[in-house]
Amino acid sequence: MSRYLAFLRGINLGKRQIRMADLVPCLAAMGLSEIKTILASGNVRFAAVADTTLKPCIEAAIARQFGFDVGVVLRSEDEIAAMLAAAPFGQLDPQADVARHVMLFDAPLPADLALLNRPLHTEVLRIDAREIYLACYRQPNGRYTEGLIELGKQLDQQLGKDYLVTTRNWNTIEKALA
Repeated sequence: MSRYLAFLRGINLGKRQIRMADLVPCLAAMGLSEIKTILASGNVRFAAVADTTLKPCIEAAIARQFGFDVGVVLRSEDEIAAMLAAAPFGQLDPQADVARHVMLFDAPLPADLALLNRPLHTEVLRIDAREIYLACYRQPNGRYTEGLIELGKQLDQQLGKDYLVTTRNWNTIEKALA
């Protein structure tokens, strides 16, 4: 058995509601074990036999159970541990008024990916094979993440619909293995 984290894209927005208490039995019925939801926002840790069909099987089970499609980005526990060990936000001033985020992709990003028109209050700290690490600075209106929407639109145009992406606050990733 291997341990994984599933990050569900775009749930609990509008009518796309999934209670985490209802997600657990859905995934257990697939044969997943040691299921734990993280922060009640579409983050699930579980154990399963390593299998290339795991992602599409989870997506199909969710669609059957809840009546709408949900994209899933999977990472192994080892991949999350490596992300944490790499300390992608280590160069940030610990006193900075900043929100740390990571965009998780389900496929490797093109090597020549360039994010040229990003909002000035959103700093791209690092681009890895399937992650983009972002520092989002506080705006005069008190918000941090308005630039993530703009950046997401730019990536959709650049990459097309072949890439599934979901964004998480880095605090969520830090809690993923706890």
